[in-house]
Amino acid sequence: MPSFKNGAVETAYLDEGQGDPIVLIHGFASNREVNWSYPGWVATLTGADRRVIALDNRGHGQSTKLYNSADYHTGKMAEDVRALLDHLKIERADIFGYSMGARITAFLSAAHPERVRSAILGGLGYKLIDGVGLPESIAEALEAPSLADVTDPMARTFRAFADQTKSDRRALAACIRGSRQVMTVDEVSKITAPTLVAVGTKDDVAGPAGKLATLMRNARALDIEGRDHMLAVGDKAFKTAVLQFLDERA
Repeated sequence: MPSFKNGAVETAYLDEGQGDPIVLIHGFASNREVNWSYPGWVATLTGADRRVIALDNRGHGQSTKLYNSADYHTGKMAEDVRALLDHLKIERADIFGYSMGARITAFLSAAHPERVRSAILGGLGYKLIDGVGLPESIAEALEAPSLADVTDPMARTFRAFADQTKSDRRALAACIRGSRQVMTVDEVSKITAPTLVAVGTKDDVAGPAGKLATLMRNARALDIEGRDHMLAVGDKAFKTAVLQFLDERA
């Protein structure tokens, strides 16, 4: 896979297909393959004549691992995406993030509105404003000697997921501690790009989609029926809605 450097951070990414560019930003403890390739998003979007760019966030996948929580500020990770656009000489792109990736998308949309043609916030609703969805106890679970030492159900899920993806658990613990920034209502209201906010109806992490969308100038909400935070990612209705949203914003 190709990569580029933004300061000391080397970021791995995939770049497939032709057409309007869309950048995919994965969620916490995931990577570009698990979040986007395996659930069929890359195939779906390239099949719809899109150029798909998906990066491994710092601390994840094949990108640089950092162990200071300050290195994972959401604003810094948004700058990694901006630097990727610069590296690929893309002036403007659709940006699609899931969970932590959606938070990064929102921060990028606020800091660099001229680079964001449209924004898709998957797996993140009002928790963008009202506190982050994932508890800090996940960091302790990642640092535990083994999965058997973790009793909290949500923390156990993420520890098992990190083990399954063979992630650097120390880097992930630093990431979850360092990327817990929120936005104010005023900051969210200034995001002008067409935005789709999509959350599963059984998602107990993200917060309501509609409550966030109503605060934005040009946003709509999508309730992904019957899906929780993990299962919403690959939902067929979610894919259909995203393709329709991208066609309409054009």
